Amino acid sequence: MHILLIYPQYPDTFWSFKHALKFVSKKAAFPPLGLLTVAAMLPEEWDKKLIDMNIDKLSDSDIKWADYVFISAMAVQTKSVKEVINRCKNLNTKIVAGGPLFTTGFREFGGIDHFVLGEAEVTLQPFLDDLETGNLRHIYSSDERPDISNTPVPLWSLINMKHYSSMNLQYSRGCPYDCEFCDIVILNGHTPRTKSKDQLVAEMDALYEHGWRGSLFIVDDNFIGNKKKLKAEILPTLIE
Repeated sequence: MHILLIYPQYPDTFWSFKHALKFVSKKAAFPPLGLLTVAAMLPEEWDKKLIDMNIDKLSDSDIKWADYVFISAMAVQTKSVKEVINRCKNLNTKIVAGGPLFTTGFREFGGIDHFVLGEAEVTLQPFLDDLETGNLRHIYSSDERPDISNTPVPLWSLINMKHYSSMNLQYSRGCPYDCEFCDIVILNGHTPRTKSKDQLVAEMDALYEHGWRGSLFIVDDNFIGNKKKLKAEILPTLIE
């Protein structure tokens, strides 16, 4: 099975950091952590390729190579998302869509063969099971908030780290607050769910083993959502 994971292009806005990145000779601020994590959840024997359109151009040959295109994005990337969808449909390559943009607005996108919505730890495996039996559904969704202590280390081998100004890491999901401008509680709920200290160290070690020596950005919705665990376990471990 050939799987092409595509991260659409940011427009020339704050989100792209396009002009600031020139000063540090980088092409993008952060790699697509969600897709890299999903890639690690796919069967190991599958061939996987990731195209971050903020780094590399997406060619027709890339799309033709794939049995399935997996795409994830945020709202700011909508224009690029629609362009990718059209290209895949014109080349008869099936699309699997997930992530924040589709979880909250999948009805706005035609041309998607399968939606895997919500958190991948819950909805991806049913899709994979149905793919094996040939009985795929159009939509896979769940309101379940999974335990993320078993979430695998992202598949860093799919990217060239030198093109990014920073790597990223997720320690927790969810936020106990309810700010009116934020949709995090819709995506990840109010209860902070965390990874273990050993898991966090393993992810940092993986980055180091892949040659990263730069900055590390923690992408959490609210890093201090569980202050007790943070103070008792995580911060002392990071200091050590």
